[in-house]
Amino acid sequence: MVLTTGLLVVFLLYSLAPTWFLLVSSTKNQTDLYSTFGLWFSSNHLADNLQDIASYHDGVFLRWIGNSVLYSTLGAAGATLISLAAGYGLSKFEYRGRGALFALVVGASLLPSTLLAFPLYLVFAKVGLTNTIWSVLIPYFINPFGVYLGKVYADSSVPTELMEAARIDGASELRIFASIALQLMQTGGITIFMLDFVNIWNNFFLPLFMLNGERTFPVTLGLFSWLQQAQTARDMNTLVLTGSLLSIIPLAIFMFALQKYWRSGILMGSLK
Repeated sequence: MVLTTGLLVVFLLYSLAPTWFLLVSSTKNQTDLYSTFGLWFSSNHLADNLQDIASYHDGVFLRWIGNSVLYSTLGAAGATLISLAAGYGLSKFEYRGRGALFALVVGASLLPSTLLAFPLYLVFAKVGLTNTIWSVLIPYFINPFGVYLGKVYADSSVPTELMEAARIDGASELRIFASIALQLMQTGGITIFMLDFVNIWNNFFLPLFMLNGERTFPVTLGLFSWLQQAQTARDMNTLVLTGSLLSIIPLAIFMFALQKYWRSGILMGSLK
């Protein structure tokens, strides 16, 4: 028991250390960042750092945050709807090749997304969609792991008998899905939405390949561009660290707001 508790404490400290470092570093100016202990506070310059963040390049950092919210919200919403519809189709309809198709979905979910970034760039460059919002949104809409979860939730939450009763009453397949299945799969849909939202918010390689205009960057790519500038121009480590802290605040609020759905959704999926 003592050993287990000790390991959990070590794991907790290890997990929180990067966030603590960001919090401490965001309160320091450029001089204190290099001359004081990295894991403890010195003089408080957080207000100055926030002002620098807001004013740098006409507030481009706030634009990056807005872009991340836009990409994550629209991308996760589209991916959730497609995943639930595809998972519902895999779960509730009998057709030749369904097992092979499901195996293909599972196999596709094992592919690292970083491997697909360059091939996707070549495809979108061919059709002239690079450096547009669609070049990042369309790939986000297709999530094989979300389809797998959609099938799991459809298997466990949508009774076949209820669908048959709706068909007898004259409901179309589209109405059954929209009015019955989506309502019953709501918890699973929120779980898929949360997973997609976090994944899109933290995604780096796809925007790196697809976008080349600073005003279209998400916050991850924007902070990386500041790091590149620091190698040739001014030292921007203070801005990067403060921006990194600010970038996790919307994500933390989002996770805490939906944590009850996260827990219930994960438990429902594990039961299957």
